[in-house]
Amino acid sequence: MTTSGLPILEFVTRNYKNFNSRSTRDALFAYWDHVRSGGRMYVAMAGAMSSAQLGITLAPAIRSGLVHGLSVTGANLEESLFRLVAHHSYKDFPDYRYFTKQDDTAILGQRMRRVTDTSIPEDEAFRSVEKILVPMWVEATKNGERRFWHEYFYDLVKRLPKKLFEGNPDECWLLAAAEKNLPIVVPGHEDSTFGNIFASHVKLGECSASIVKSGIEYMAQLYDDYRVLSKGKGIGFFQIGGGIAGDFPICVVPSIKYDLQEPVKPWAYFCQISDSTTSYGSYSGATPNEKITWDKLTEDTPMFVVESDATIVVPLMLQALLECQQDPKAADALIKACRAHTRKSMAKPKPAK
Repeated sequence: MTTSGLPILEFVTRNYKNFNSRSTRDALFAYWDHVRSGGRMYVAMAGAMSSAQLGITLAPAIRSGLVHGLSVTGANLEESLFRLVAHHSYKDFPDYRYFTKQDDTAILGQRMRRVTDTSIPEDEAFRSVEKILVPMWVEATKNGERRFWHEYFYDLVKRLPKKLFEGNPDECWLLAAAEKNLPIVVPGHEDSTFGNIFASHVKLGECSASIVKSGIEYMAQLYDDYRVLSKGKGIGFFQIGGGIAGDFPICVVPSIKYDLQEPVKPWAYFCQISDSTTSYGSYSGATPNEKITWDKLTEDTPMFVVESDATIVVPLMLQALLECQQDPKAADALIKACRAHTRKSMAKPKPAK
């Protein structure tokens, strides 16, 4: 039973005491501390989070100013758009764990592309968007224009007639980011369905590869974005999943420091939510302190690792943060009380005799 208008935050403070739940709680509190004091947050998103409908909480978080920059895979970028224009045609497969090869072959015959327990409709999503996006590429080729990969998608989602919306636009993180013109990088965008489609049109001579700015140019732009975002209280790094979406942008700090040889603020916060097991050579599963040796984090950076399913943890954290924004004083009081109670139970290991 909740006693405040902060049901999710109260649930976390009451129940999340140990293990991954404690890491989730402490990461949530530190995120709130950072943005409450005027800091900014950079979100890196890997996996198939858009297909998993993370936009339900990510879009409001962007609109409310809890997110100030993004690094996403090309798949997450396009799949946010797909959920907006083809939501009704998606099919879910809750029994996917028991599928045979023949079952998946049957799904292929239905022109569906399965992503774990859901599937993207080929015609309503890929081919529908293709009819709009390819002419944009062709026009850019004719005009000799050069844009970042995300800029084509920002332009597309903002110009889409509302009558084409099947998903809730309030739950489309791509639309929210486009409306705010949020700084964003899409590293490795070639490794996505539309990256492949673009490559095919380049190969056929219908588009010029040069109309899309390169990953190197993304990093050069990120230098400038980071300098702006890190002013004041600095910017934190909130990583969902592993891989290039996180690896690419976190490098901006040591690159400015060593490659440009210019002063730079370190990341002001770090949290990674992933079920990637920490292991030898597993960069995505590396603990944050390993990143200290690469000068991506410092020993003073608040660091958190939540080894859990991001589709469970991230919506809960974002919803709690949205509650905090609605009633900051009540949120601060809850967090303060929780921290005071926790401190009483904390102990340091006794030195060996």
